[in-house]
Amino acid sequence: MSLAAASCWLSALSLTSNSRRSAPHSFFVFNSSHHPTHYPIRGKTTKFLPKSAPENEAKIQKFQQSPSDEYAPSIAGGRSTKGTPGRTQPSSLTSFGVQKKKGKKANVVEEQRETENLQGAAFLNAVVKVYCTHTAPDYSLPWQKQRQYASTGSAFMIGEGKILTNAHCVEHDTQVKVKRRGDDTKYVAKVLARGVECDLALLSVESKEFWEGAEPIHLGNLPNLQDAVTVVGYPLGGETISVSKGVVSRIEVTSYAHGSSELLGIQIDAAINPGNSGGPAFNDQGECIGVAFQVYRSNDVENIGYVIPTTVVSHFLEDYEKNGKYTGFPCLGVLLQKLENPALRACLNVPTNEGVLVRKVEPTSPASHVLKEGDVIVSFSNIRVGCEGTVPFRSTERIAFRYLVSQKFSGDEAELGIIRGGQSMKVQVVLIPRVHLVPYHIEGDQPSYLIIAGLVFTSLSEPLIEEECEDDSIGMKLLAKARYSMARFKGEQIVILSQVFANEENIGYEEICNEQVLKLNGTWIKNIHHLAHLFDSCKDKYLVFEFEDNFLVVLERESAQAASPSILKAYGIPSQRSPDLMEPYLDPVGQNEAMNRREFGDSPVSSSEFGYEGLLWA
Repeated sequence: MSLAAASCWLSALSLTSNSRRSAPHSFFVFNSSHHPTHYPIRGKTTKFLPKSAPENEAKIQKFQQSPSDEYAPSIAGGRSTKGTPGRTQPSSLTSFGVQKKKGKKANVVEEQRETENLQGAAFLNAVVKVYCTHTAPDYSLPWQKQRQYASTGSAFMIGEGKILTNAHCVEHDTQVKVKRRGDDTKYVAKVLARGVECDLALLSVESKEFWEGAEPIHLGNLPNLQDAVTVVGYPLGGETISVSKGVVSRIEVTSYAHGSSELLGIQIDAAINPGNSGGPAFNDQGECIGVAFQVYRSNDVENIGYVIPTTVVSHFLEDYEKNGKYTGFPCLGVLLQKLENPALRACLNVPTNEGVLVRKVEPTSPASHVLKEGDVIVSFSNIRVGCEGTVPFRSTERIAFRYLVSQKFSGDEAELGIIRGGQSMKVQVVLIPRVHLVPYHIEGDQPSYLIIAGLVFTSLSEPLIEEECEDDSIGMKLLAKARYSMARFKGEQIVILSQVFANEENIGYEEICNEQVLKLNGTWIKNIHHLAHLFDSCKDKYLVFEFEDNFLVVLERESAQAASPSILKAYGIPSQRSPDLMEPYLDPVGQNEAMNRREFGDSPVSSSEFGYEGLLWA
């Protein structure tokens, strides 16, 4: 069975990155190729299949929104299909509840109904409909944005003038409006905080009229298995509020499609459809047990939806209250291996059936000053860690070790019990959010870019990989680095030559695309801003770019600088570089720190280990 993380509810057939922390699965996209090609990435195998191929693999979808009739449906992170040559919306999307245009009713897989006994329930009036207009960056052409599109989702009032919804419901928002049940007026809302990892967002509405008579929803406790659950929201199929009922099927650490992270999640069998995202799920006492946010789709299973539990919601809200912003969920910053094999445990002098082996420690993590490769972690905050990387959960269950880490806040300390060289000891580790070498989301409005004589340089990111994998232009090495490479310092980036605008200055280089550039005139490139700094300060006659496999691109510096304005004009590009690269450059590691190839952007795991489920991130 395979999992696929879709970047929005319409992108079930589009590539999205998955968690570095998660156990490997397969996910796929559809394109026009008639032969499948496999690319390992973050524990997933990307299969490029014909658009007409049957949906015989499972998918996790973020079911945030049904599209508004004003705009065409979005694919792959919000790109509009309307008016886009060569892109068609696969007919199989109708099975996922895509709302069609011209007032036609959608083909909804699961029945959703508003039951009479809940008609007058007070908590229904606190559930609101979210209308969002999105304008996402174009990562392949980073000087412009994609076509605007609109969507709807659900949210609910939590008191103190705040509304809770999913982060993917308001991603790349240019305008957010909300409407209460039984009201025709839409009110403008402001996004106060957006937690990408936990897929939660906090909104506020300034209008006092909006809050008149409002009763906030109260958060309850974590439910038990088989507890009744009611999902409320505004999914496709109608305009009024909708209610669906089911039971709690499972509670475990779950892959979050939007944030490519793994946090505690509640699996339910109540119907969750496009537009339900951000809506609350209630128990029989009318207490909110979580927020609906994604579903699992497969021909082999049905009625699998996911809810963000109140433990994760409370962590998000407390983080915002303490810091005035969302700071993220912390991690240990280690790559771990399970110790299921008795001989392996004996070799490491682990006397009991427990512990996980430290394979690699992220250089940006405080754990790099405490833990060493070869250490065995046997406890976290005095809770024993099993040989499969699990810890006790409630009375008779076990759950992934990462759950304990996610309960902490950034800056908290944790005590680890470890075995090093056969000796048991205790160490203290400070927990901070992971520093990603290849980010899942780009902060700010636009990606960074630099154009030199038609050569377009940008930093590698998951959204860029998502776009470029549509035409199979991302190579194996970059995909491998995106999955497992670790940042050596905060601010490090993988800089790539994404494309070349043909001109007489770059003859012979026109076919180069999506290749990592390592050096400029012999200096290792730390990030895209560093590359711009090296270019601006260069006094040499030639610009010598060194790529993987010792491939060289050489330009005559003065001639390249002179040709750049005409190239930009010919291709309709407003600026040679993004605004952030016009700011003064600050070296993230210092001028005197040595850098070498082994330390810089290498994967700590060989390609033969991609897909091996014995590796864990924590």
